[in-house]
Amino acid sequence: MTGPVYRRGLRFLRRRWLVLLRLGGWSVLESAQTFLLGYAPARALDDGFLRGRPGTGLAWLAVAGAGVLVGAWGTARVYAAVAALVEPLRDRLVTRVVARGVRTGEAGTLSGLTQQVEIARDTFAGLVMVSRSFLFTAAGALAGLFSLAPPLLLVVAPPLLAGVALFAVTLRPLARRQEAFLVADESLAGQLAAVAPGLRDITASGAEARIADGTGQRVEAELRAARSLARWGVVRVASLALGGQLPIVLLLVTAPWLLAHGVSPGALVGALAYVTQSLLPALQHLVHGLGTSGSRLAVVLRRLVADDAGSGPERHSDCASPAPLPAPCPAPPALSLSRVTFAYGPASAPVVQDLDLTLEPGTHLAVVGPSGIGKSTLTALVAGLLTPAHGTIRVGGHPVPGPEAAALRVLIPQEAYVFTGTLAENLGHLRPAPVPEEELLAAAEAVGLTPLLQRLGGPGAPVDPAALSAGERQLIALTRAYLSYAPLALLDEATCHLDARTEARAERAFAARPGGTLVVVAHRVSSARRADRVLVMDGRDTAYGTHDDLMRSSALYRDLVGGWAPVRPPGRSQPALPLGDADRVDAVAGAGLAGDGRHVVAHRPVGQVEASGDLRDGRPLGGEG
Repeated sequence: MTGPVYRRGLRFLRRRWLVLLRLGGWSVLESAQTFLLGYAPARALDDGFLRGRPGTGLAWLAVAGAGVLVGAWGTARVYAAVAALVEPLRDRLVTRVVARGVRTGEAGTLSGLTQQVEIARDTFAGLVMVSRSFLFTAAGALAGLFSLAPPLLLVVAPPLLAGVALFAVTLRPLARRQEAFLVADESLAGQLAAVAPGLRDITASGAEARIADGTGQRVEAELRAARSLARWGVVRVASLALGGQLPIVLLLVTAPWLLAHGVSPGALVGALAYVTQSLLPALQHLVHGLGTSGSRLAVVLRRLVADDAGSGPERHSDCASPAPLPAPCPAPPALSLSRVTFAYGPASAPVVQDLDLTLEPGTHLAVVGPSGIGKSTLTALVAGLLTPAHGTIRVGGHPVPGPEAAALRVLIPQEAYVFTGTLAENLGHLRPAPVPEEELLAAAEAVGLTPLLQRLGGPGAPVDPAALSAGERQLIALTRAYLSYAPLALLDEATCHLDARTEARAERAFAARPGGTLVVVAHRVSSARRADRVLVMDGRDTAYGTHDDLMRSSALYRDLVGGWAPVRPPGRSQPALPLGDADRVDAVAGAGLAGDGRHVVAHRPVGQVEASGDLRDGRPLGGEG
């Protein structure tokens, strides 16, 4: 532990010097057991059994037994002293965490209170016990060796001190590598927790390679951290062998020399008892406890201290004012693109090139352009399904791709995904908990799903995707997205199978969502007329403005408006292409396709990537719109 954690730890211990003094006193009493563990058997052999006086030998063994009882009494008092040292630390940490939670309203306060604080308390208690145990056990054993025969110290002390010194040298690098491993493990666990619920969605959108690459990088990072930690673990084992096991070998090897220089057989047996029964176990506990738990405690305390240091106003206010009451931060744009460029291959012409776009919350944007110009590519980039070659994309101020941005947008592609289940399950698929029925009915009424809902038999009615028309599946997908918590809705020709009246109703419902922002890839001029702004895509040459502005300034937009087919008469939603379109794309999602709880997908992946089971005839998809 370094920096503020180390300094605060020293201050904490200095303020409790009386507790430390009491802990040391009871530990000295406990170490009497260690002293008698080798001394009493040595005297029992030399003064009793080897001289034919069993009574004396038994008396010394009785003294050793009494030492065990005294040591046990001292150990009980040690635990009370450790509690007096540890519980104030826990109280201080709880106070800091609760104060931060009250001050900031942090959602993770309960987790910090119940998990990290308890980890810190338990680990600190373990460290105090193993450190104190080794210190006083070593002192008692070395004192016993000196009392038996000073030459024994020449054999036992040097390797013991060398082993402890080697372990001390490894503490800092071992702690850093232990922390690196914990960080890598948490990163991999977070990645897997995000990926596992969305496996169907990843398959359907053709994002397997990108997700596998990101997960593989985290696996490799954890593997590297584990290997580095293991290498230093070998040094830790070497220190244990040097300080705890080498003295045993040296006592046996030098036994003839020791006996020839006045060391009695009983003293030699007592020395072996000290090493095997006291020093080696104490050193093992120190190495494993301090080497692992010490790193863990350092990580937890560093995070708690860092969170507490960063929980003031400067942490939560990037636009803080020097005035007593800082001005509120302006809301970040709902969507921003800066110099975004994307191509489907290194030798391919860019589909999107140097695109700049900013949408404030509540904006309704229509995206238009010739077929294949990159409108669907743009929505895939915003959704994070594709990664730009250059430039940055942010949703609600969060970078794309990223979990924060993914939670703020919902994508509804042209071929809507509907799965077998109840209608309520389909509509609430993007919500973390079941949606109340009254909310389902209100959303259905807003989007225009109510006639289909009534015909199917209500929210609890079973849904057979094959029995629905393409327009009906789109209505279900639209209502599902409407019910999601994502404020940014991306409609990639998501209403192309609806009649004009139903399409207008759905778009107006999304545009009216409180705080909602709507991006529509338009296929009718009426969608562009309803939008606040229109983006005309034509490769590098894009135009942006209102419908009326673009009618005056953009020749391409005038051509597109003039070339749009007349609107069908209002009526029931009609299934499109009942016999299949030119690319023979089946309108019903194939068997292996689905979505997860973050965005809607269909079995028509973006980016000219074909997912298994999407096309019944196995042919590649046609160009995107």
